[in-house]
Amino acid sequence: MRFECTQCGACCSGEPGFVWVDEDEISGMAAAMNLSIDQFESKFIRRVGAQKSLMEYPDGDCILLDPENRTCLVYQARPVQCRTWPFWDSTLESKTAWKETCEECPGAGNGKLYSLAEIEVQRKEKSV
Repeated sequence: MRFECTQCGACCSGEPGFVWVDEDEISGMAAAMNLSIDQFESKFIRRVGAQKSLMEYPDGDCILLDPENRTCLVYQARPVQCRTWPFWDSTLESKTAWKETCEECPGAGNGKLYSLAEIEVQRKEKSV
């Protein structure tokens, strides 16, 4: 399958949802923004039961998606869930799901050709 991120922000916007993050990811994002972990968490993290997720704007856009230029504020330190897009279980479950992903994401179906082995490594990094 082919994929090349265009940094369009489409995968970071739209329907409400969850971007699950762990302590290492939070630490990396905080460092990328020159914030303490506590500062970062108070501005950008919400608790959902025992887990933590990035906050969202009321329209469902990720809190780390710059509303003006539509790019990720922590792209180089983005969470695993974001880094493994579009190779999620939900987008690969059928040809129809992949086709719909390609219609929504300008980078899906284009760019670098990933082997099944490379995709499987990404999918196993974090199940989404």
